[in-house]
Amino acid sequence: MLKPKILIVIGTRPEAIKMAPIVLELQSRSDEFRPIVCATAQHREMLDQVLQLFGITPDYDLNLMKPGQTLAMVTSRAIEGLDRVLIEAQPDLTLVQGDTTSAMCGALASHYRQVLVGHVEAGLRTGNKYAPFPEEMNRRLIGRLADLHFPPTTHARDILLREHTDPGMVFLTGNTVIDALLWVRDHVEKSPPQFPQSLLDSMKGKQVVLVTGHRRESFGDGFEDLCRAIRDLADQHEDAQFVYPMHLNPNVREPVNRVLAGHERISLIEPLSYEPFVWLMNRSTIVLTDSGGVQEEAPSLGKPVLVMRETTERPEGVDAGNARLVGTNYDKIVQHVSLLLREPSERNKMAAVNNPYGDGTASKRIADSIAEYFESV
Repeated sequence: MLKPKILIVIGTRPEAIKMAPIVLELQSRSDEFRPIVCATAQHREMLDQVLQLFGITPDYDLNLMKPGQTLAMVTSRAIEGLDRVLIEAQPDLTLVQGDTTSAMCGALASHYRQVLVGHVEAGLRTGNKYAPFPEEMNRRLIGRLADLHFPPTTHARDILLREHTDPGMVFLTGNTVIDALLWVRDHVEKSPPQFPQSLLDSMKGKQVVLVTGHRRESFGDGFEDLCRAIRDLADQHEDAQFVYPMHLNPNVREPVNRVLAGHERISLIEPLSYEPFVWLMNRSTIVLTDSGGVQEEAPSLGKPVLVMRETTERPEGVDAGNARLVGTNYDKIVQHVSLLLREPSERNKMAAVNNPYGDGTASKRIADSIAEYFESV
């Protein structure tokens, strides 16, 4: 049979990070596959930075990002744009990743055109349709539309099986974020990224707490509480520097700047491209985050993770001991950050756990599973 055409849909920076190793794997196997990359550009600059890092040039670019657009606007424009791509490209399989609006639209538009759908990072669930929002329902919808499922962990695989997914179409792979992380870690070790000297000086000789926070469900009181906790922690721990790359969303930047700006032990910086972010994560002592991807990445670098969410679709890290849920609760954040800063034995206990999210070969497993599928049909 002809080599299958594989359409890879990428919309946001996290998708680009996790899909890049798959694109590179498929491109390296040109005797088996014809990969086609479509960027929806649900994120623009942050997406472009990652694609450039991995040397990926999209075959299609929908350029969806517009200021102030609603989820409904993104959804309608993404489905229309992806439908045009599907008509022209005629893929045999569409690969989508995770739980973004772009991924959900890629699956739905492909279903409308009766194109097979493969779901990378399948089977993640919190059980709460509004946390994370809209990601939880996006991933559930994709799970119903997908034909090939690539769960990263046994926990995610078991969820799919409990939902009566065809076991023959479920392929346990590990998470491709580990593939990307290890690739970039090796890259930045050889060629460290450039940072402002003032930031490097502020971290010198100190424990570093890396903070990332941007979830919609935390807007309002949740962000106020986490910002107050970070400021009070900075007051209490003179040997620590808190570094917060701020998301571009004004609902994040307003409280962060209002509560945290001007403190000598808090560095508020602009969003980082993936290379410097990996370097900074590797330099950090603790990671305080509400990001799903960071929950997976930090344990691979031996970093304890405190998750500023009430629930997580990635419970493997919590179960293993790599991560702890603290929500946006002021008292919990202060208590757990203080414990880890003061007690090296507590940090070492969390860092010593083997990462449950993968070994850096997920992309090869996904490509192998796709090849085997098309050989069998």
